[in-house]
Amino acid sequence: MRNTFIKSLIEQARLNDTIVLIVGDLGYSVVEPFAEEFPDRFYNAGICEQNMASMSAGLASQGFHVFIYSIANFPTFRSAAQIRNDICYHNLPVTIVAVGGGLSYGSLGYSHHAIQDIALMRLFPEMTLLTPGDPAQTEKCLDYAILNPSPTYLRIKKSGEPTYTKSNDALIDGKWIEIVKPKNKSIFLSISGGLKYAINATNSIEKYKDFGVYSCPVWSSKSKPDQEEFLSKFDEVITIEDHLIDGGFGSWLRESIVDLNLHLRLKNKGLSHDIIGKVGSEEYLNNIGGLNF
Repeated sequence: MRNTFIKSLIEQARLNDTIVLIVGDLGYSVVEPFAEEFPDRFYNAGICEQNMASMSAGLASQGFHVFIYSIANFPTFRSAAQIRNDICYHNLPVTIVAVGGGLSYGSLGYSHHAIQDIALMRLFPEMTLLTPGDPAQTEKCLDYAILNPSPTYLRIKKSGEPTYTKSNDALIDGKWIEIVKPKNKSIFLSISGGLKYAINATNSIEKYKDFGVYSCPVWSSKSKPDQEEFLSKFDEVITIEDHLIDGGFGSWLRESIVDLNLHLRLKNKGLSHDIIGKVGSEEYLNNIGGLNF
């Protein structure tokens, strides 16, 4: 996904001279093509993520659309106060690009495990979350961020992800995308790395073979009221995400319907607390965390 992101950002930057990229002294082997083509719109803020966030707010206040890029936990948790006060409070066009969502950097340990980032970022009411499940959705999420200049959080995986999405439609905040057509009224609803596990379940587990698979790549506090319409079409919905079960997408969806009288079975599948402190490959940790069925 990160290669798709930088390729798409370069294409957009050729058309839009307000696009700026700031990195936190990483991303090399990925970001160089942007830096080489747009040296006046590329900055390395160093290992100082708080300053990177405030710097992005300053540039955005002067008419730029700024993308800040780092490994997921660093531009989020380390910069929470600056995101809240500098970016969101002023509703500025800054896109926080978090590479390595979930356990993509599993072997680097807990400091690099992005398993609470969604819970943090969705607390900011001005923030729109962009959680693509494959490279095709990554490109569309970037389009969305540019067409809707505001605080956005783009959570991408590391590399090598297959493409499942066939629709070429523009993304809408809160709208679900059909990936696999359901044969009954039961579906998986995924974000980010959860899409892979939803697909795997329908392909390999008998009781899920008739399930549909949907994805929600764009969502925010503003699109909570829209969820009733989608949920009312189904009898069973299982959300799946590579994030702790606490405070993630599944929690957001439950908050969306807490005062409604919908008759459906809603289950949430995410990572358990068992993975905290564990080190290993992404697949190994996701298995421990319970994403495999």
